[in-house]
Amino acid sequence: MRTVITGGAGFLGSNLSDLLLEMGHDVICLDNLLTGTTDNIAHLIGHPRYRFIKHDVTEYIFIEGAVDAVLHFASPASPIDYLEMPIQTLKVGSLGTHKALGLALEKNARFLLASTSEVYGDPLVNPQPESYWGNVNPIGPRGVYDEAKRFAEAMAMAYRRYHAIDARIVRIFNTYGPRMRPNDGRVVSNFIVQALEGKPLTIYGSGSQTRSFCYVSDLIAGIVALLTAEPSEQFNVPVNIGNPEERTVHDLAMKILTLTKSASSIETKELPIDDPRVRRPDITRARALLNWNPKVGIDEGLQNTIAYFRTKVS
Repeated sequence: MRTVITGGAGFLGSNLSDLLLEMGHDVICLDNLLTGTTDNIAHLIGHPRYRFIKHDVTEYIFIEGAVDAVLHFASPASPIDYLEMPIQTLKVGSLGTHKALGLALEKNARFLLASTSEVYGDPLVNPQPESYWGNVNPIGPRGVYDEAKRFAEAMAMAYRRYHAIDARIVRIFNTYGPRMRPNDGRVVSNFIVQALEGKPLTIYGSGSQTRSFCYVSDLIAGIVALLTAEPSEQFNVPVNIGNPEERTVHDLAMKILTLTKSASSIETKELPIDDPRVRRPDITRARALLNWNPKVGIDEGLQNTIAYFRTKVS
């Protein structure tokens, strides 16, 4: 396939590019480098089947020649990013999705939207199946990201119904691994960087809130399985991709302290507004439709991620 990835210089987009190139596909990366970085794709520059175009996907997208698939991954995706860039987050979820879908329609290409578990908000059910409509505060500070992704999902499904394009949605749960930004504000990167720097690990609230953590190679394998699956009416509904193993934030902090052999202490701060109390995917659909299961355990994944951050933190 000849594939366009918006946000292709980001954490997930760059890892996705690696796997698609390894599989023999051509990849065109579009990124305005708002949160992405050329460091993530430097090893791909010069690859005969890879092309990077610096472009803001909220503007018209022009790609010469045939395109087989459009993967829309462009968006600020960490709390620090979307709280500091609320308008850009809303624009890329709305205008950016519209432009990416327009490209897919023009090229008669398959479309895959990177959505998020944040569409479930602070869920009242656990684990969260795709049939759950969520518990989202649309006017809270996190609403800019939650509602941008919910709108993007609605837009993708409108194009699927009205224009009959093959649009698919993956709802991505907490993911970690190499190429995360040290200062992106996500819990895994926060804890690892703080531990390596000998600073206190910051827990918001009591630390009893739960999360599930999927290693990046598992997530990317699931996304590619969804992208390459044969067309089906089953994809009228999004597919959760994540690791269903649930743990508290406090337990994660203790595990990272052990793995880094850090003497850092733990400090607590006030819980942010609308911070989810639980987060765990129901991956029944992914297992049934894609024959997908996560394979990398938390210890192995964290050790790989810690090794990466040791090269980034002095």
